This record gives sequence, structure tokens and C-alpha cells, in this order.
Amino acid sequence: MSINVVTLIGRVGGDPEMKYFESGSVKCRLTLAVNRRTKEGEHTDWFNLELWGKTAEVAGNYVRKGRQIAVKGSLKFDTWSDRQTGANRSSPVIQVDQLDLLGSKRDGEGGTDFSPDNF
Repeated sequence: MSINVVTLIGRVGGDPEMKYFESGSVKCRLTLAVNRRTKEGEHTDWFNLELWGKTAEVAGNYVRKGRQIAVKGSLKFDTWSDRQTGANRSSPVIQVDQLDLLGSKRDGEGGTDFSPDNF
């Protein structure tokens, strides 16, 4: 048995990067800052997120830099060959299955769950 589940809550580091394909698919890339306490104080970890389909469309429409969100998904690795050195490279990416928009109504950020099952 194996489990690959990642759950994160943090603030979006930049506006969504949307990519639309001829097939009709849509992909959204985001960065997420998650604060973590250490002995030396607070440290920020940065995560690359990838969303597809309706979840990506929701992110494109409602998520902006600084917005607090919660995501649930799985860890994968993007791999490529470095153009200059030819070395194999990889980067961890969270493949998001569920997106929750967090924040108070007072801040103009209502809490809403956007996952493929809710459409």
C-alpha cells in the first residue's frame, strides 16, 4: 500500500499563470507560501502548484496574489533535461485535486470549496 496526499494552507505568491490547450483543457500554475515555525523563528516554504480543468478555471477567476487558500492533492516531480549542461533536472509540484478559498467575509474572501466533484 502507498499513500501520496499533500494538504497545505498558505498565501498565493503571485497571480495564476493560465495555459489553454487546443483540446479544451486548461492548466493553472501557482506558487504557495506556507509559514513554518523553527527554533530560529518563522520560515516560509514555497510550493509550486498545478491545477487542471474546472479547478484551474476557478483559480484563474478567483485567486490572486496574497489570497489565502487551502489545497489538497498529490506530490509529483516535473523532470527535464537542462539545455546548457544536458543534466537531468527535477522539481517537486503539488498536483491539486481540491481548492478551498479561505478568509473572512469581512476581508472580501469567502471560504468556498472548489473540487471537481462539486461541479
